[in-house]
Amino acid sequence: MAVESVDVVIIGAGASGAAAAWSLSDTRMHIVCLEQGDWPDPARYPSTGRDWELRAMSDFSFNPNQRRNPGDYPINEDNSPIKIANFNGVGGGTVLYAGHFPRFHPSDFRVHSLDGVGEDWPIDYATLEPFYDENDRIMGVSGLQGDPANPPRPERMKPIPLGRAGAAVARGFNAKGWHWWPSDSTVATESHGGRAPCINLGHCLHGCAQGAKASTDITYWPLARRAGVEVRTRCRVREITINDEGRATGVVYYDAEGVERFLGAEVVILACNGIGTPRLLLNSTSKRFPDGLANSSGLVGRNLMFHPYAYISGRFEETLDGGRGPSNGLWSQEFYETDLGRGFVRGFTYEFSRGQGPVMTALSGMGRGQLPIGAGHHEAYRRLHQKTTGMVAICEDLPELHNRVTLDPDLKDAHGIPAPRIDYTLSDNSRRMLAFAIDRASEVLKAAGAVHVHSESPLSIGGWHLMGTARMGLDPQTSVVNEWGRSHDVKNLFIIDGSVFVTSAGVNPTSTIQALALYVADAIKSRLANLFD
Repeated sequence: MAVESVDVVIIGAGASGAAAAWSLSDTRMHIVCLEQGDWPDPARYPSTGRDWELRAMSDFSFNPNQRRNPGDYPINEDNSPIKIANFNGVGGGTVLYAGHFPRFHPSDFRVHSLDGVGEDWPIDYATLEPFYDENDRIMGVSGLQGDPANPPRPERMKPIPLGRAGAAVARGFNAKGWHWWPSDSTVATESHGGRAPCINLGHCLHGCAQGAKASTDITYWPLARRAGVEVRTRCRVREITINDEGRATGVVYYDAEGVERFLGAEVVILACNGIGTPRLLLNSTSKRFPDGLANSSGLVGRNLMFHPYAYISGRFEETLDGGRGPSNGLWSQEFYETDLGRGFVRGFTYEFSRGQGPVMTALSGMGRGQLPIGAGHHEAYRRLHQKTTGMVAICEDLPELHNRVTLDPDLKDAHGIPAPRIDYTLSDNSRRMLAFAIDRASEVLKAAGAVHVHSESPLSIGGWHLMGTARMGLDPQTSVVNEWGRSHDVKNLFIIDGSVFVTSAGVNPTSTIQALALYVADAIKSRLANLFD
């Protein structure tokens, strides 16, 4: 087995791995990032061709079981109503996200104190605020200051235009007297950091060939690589090794040619998302850790949280935008904080969803019985095309021990590494929240002038946000890492992705994942003299 050694190895080149690599690069340590996928090629993104909607269901599907790219690994998701969405490659999930970029609220770090559910985080909003600000600067955020539902933000690029569809939805919220605001987004509305502004193509979710949407392959990684960080693609890590003292010694991985290699490291940082991280820890067994590395608490893989999604759309008589333009121009957090009169704890965010392209308009119309085959097909299609818009409700998921990631006994990836198995049950609290969200959104769309409203809940391909499976905390018996991301069990092992989340909040997590990665990297730098004490 080929052997070499570095100061720091980061596993995963997505949202968190890129941010931490950039932050740590000013230490001048020898840092190598291992990524099992490859560099994305914007020239091959679906948005460069007319078949973009078809490719969104094949080689650029959200779900790796459908996508089946060489860098992907299979996932047994049979025992979950919500299927997994991720992307393996430099940039990670930021290649396929919509660019929606909210922050946690201050209350999200204190849900047990406030509402008696979950656990409080060992840190608060004020701890992360400077790292949120730093991340916004590098990613480049569009938005509008003054949102009454959120703490103040730094200056932003001008907000994404609402378009006809956004204006219609805003009209409905105004009629109800409910909060809405132009949303924070990493879709650039003006030139930023070498990125051209958005041209309103509308294909954000499957790679932005324009480069207007901030993915870390075009934001953080150029900065980190210029500072000396090395990225090795098509390198799949099998396990993290330890010595007799319980210190991580490095990683065993397969390189692009399938050769098994060992990379020694003084510091190991996991950035593989809420499924990939517990998978790797559980596969890294030893006499000291027979149940998986850093798993003395038994919590590695447990408390898996998604964001259960409801989709609510309305058909209008007026012509709207269809699939043109970014889909996340506004949000509403009218129902974000707990109100027990609603029948559930915690809350959700409405995220505007502009509309669909021509193919998805047809497919969804047929699936809902709105589009007949044969006589009347074209007339019915004209009533749907560029006439629908709506929103999704991003519902906070509560941590529950039985929702978990384990290793599948039979399913394996291309290198024979056990695949993750997902066991997830939708809670009664989530069901009540989803039903409430559908009812209120239906009121908004009808107030906006919709002549027909349709809803789906929970969205089956809604597992975009993977959180909670290696939670942060002060007590080694009830958490996997401490308050600055270091494993309680292995003093030179750090976790910086969504698996450290204690609670999920009711917003997309990318901004918080990256702020946490910068925070952990800063903690490492400030403690270099006694990092392993």
